[in-house]
Amino acid sequence: MIEIEYQKAVVKLADNVYEPAEDSFLLADVVLQYAYDGMRIIEIGTGTGIVSAVIRANLNPELIIATDINPYAARCAKANGIDVIRTDMFEGIKRLPIFDLIVFNPPYLPTEDGKIEGWLNYAFDGGISGNDTVEAFLGSVGDYMSDNSSILMVTSSLADIEYILDKMKDKDLCPEIVASTRYFFEDIVVIRATKHPEINI
Repeated sequence: MIEIEYQKAVVKLADNVYEPAEDSFLLADVVLQYAYDGMRIIEIGTGTGIVSAVIRANLNPELIIATDINPYAARCAKANGIDVIRTDMFEGIKRLPIFDLIVFNPPYLPTEDGKIEGWLNYAFDGGISGNDTVEAFLGSVGDYMSDNSSILMVTSSLADIEYILDKMKDKDLCPEIVASTRYFFEDIVVIRATKHPEINI
């Protein structure tokens, strides 16, 4: 079985599960900048569990759980030591816990670019605009946030980054791009969103 190591974490890969790539590694790097010991963290769409594994390898969160709709991904993440719920985003979480940090690497390819047969399609296909899954996420994420919570989310220029920023503002979130990288034909960015703007004094 193939393993990869990143930021002190080692994860096994599996068939029918999104293999960590530049977006995964960028998100993991940014998470380490903003996460800290004692946090309550959830990762939506964990895939192999690479980002959650990096958090666990470097920090001591109070709680870290993950979700994924893909049964192969849920099984893979569990094998990599991640507490994972197989569900569509937040749907399998029966109560409304508050998380300090919500991490999400959504599918962001427009349907015509992202359509793949089988469960792996959920990791790529973002709908007609590329933002369908992101919009669904934004429709419910506020229920799991306090005034001090934050979101770290990846997206790409293949979707519409400005549209996502505007949608976040429509949900009374304060988003900013905190990291970006160029990868072949796309710009990959990490957006951090909070309920209130941070004030630097």
